Amino acid sequence: MPNRTSPLAPARPAAAGPRPSRTGFLRGPAPILTSAVLWGTTGTASSLAPAGAPAAAVGCAGLTLGGILLFLTSRGARSLPGACTRPERWLLVLGALAVAGYPVSFYPAVARTGVAVATVIALGSAPVFAGLLSWITGRARPTARWMGATAAAVLGCTLLVLGPGLTGQATPMDLTGVVLAACAGLSYAAYSLIAGRLITRGHPSDAVMGVLFGAAGLLVLPLVLCVDMHWLATARGAAVAVYLALFTVYLAYRLFGHGLRRTPASVATSLTLAEPAVAAVLGVTVLDERLPAASWCGLAVLGLGLVLLAVPVGVGRRGR
Repeated sequence: MPNRTSPLAPARPAAAGPRPSRTGFLRGPAPILTSAVLWGTTGTASSLAPAGAPAAAVGCAGLTLGGILLFLTSRGARSLPGACTRPERWLLVLGALAVAGYPVSFYPAVARTGVAVATVIALGSAPVFAGLLSWITGRARPTARWMGATAAAVLGCTLLVLGPGLTGQATPMDLTGVVLAACAGLSYAAYSLIAGRLITRGHPSDAVMGVLFGAAGLLVLPLVLCVDMHWLATARGAAVAVYLALFTVYLAYRLFGHGLRRTPASVATSLTLAEPAVAAVLGVTVLDERLPAASWCGLAVLGLGLVLLAVPVGVGRRGR
């Protein structure tokens, strides 16, 4: 039996749950995938910021605005800490720190290693960290299907993101940047697992995400104020910040919270590997970038892994 005193111990499953269905897909994986699509627009949107705008400032500004908006509009967010047990309140604190840690570690990783390497390490390591954390804290052994589908998705993500560099000359790897990117993946996996655990314990998903991101927005606010923010006073800079706040934080994480109601965090973090696929397609169609054959093969492998993760096992077997 799982240790009841552990704040990350899984809730007791129902004796006889409903069979997997397409309705379950729409309520679980579909919102997760929609969130990944919105996150995939982040790179394209941030590239439209005024020249000279610090990358970390752009990301943290979006988190601050979106996080505070998410908190103010989430029903029950203000009363959630009082409704939580003491271990659950510690989870809220850890979750907010993990959310704040993502932009603080990811954007410096991008500056040191480049978008390709930082993206593949952060997004590729997140589902692995989520599976390991879920196993360690919840004693939930990863399934063979999850391991196979996640391996395919990580492989596809690697080929997709690193494909353009496979034909060029190798560049020295920045170890600090690699560690920062891995920390970003760990941060994402940690707050996904914490949010999923609080939601499955009966707390409203909107309230959980509102508290986590509202608190994280306040945590990174000093960093936003300490850098050059003149870019935010321009029409283009303000438009980019508002877009990031409304769509890639507020709407995306509201959908992500709803999806966590029916989707384990380990599966959710694997599904969000769709993000680099969306970013790559936007790069080709909007920014006029070109993808080599290796990247297109990676896109196909990534898509296969996402299908294996998203489609419930029982779908297509009913009525036989």
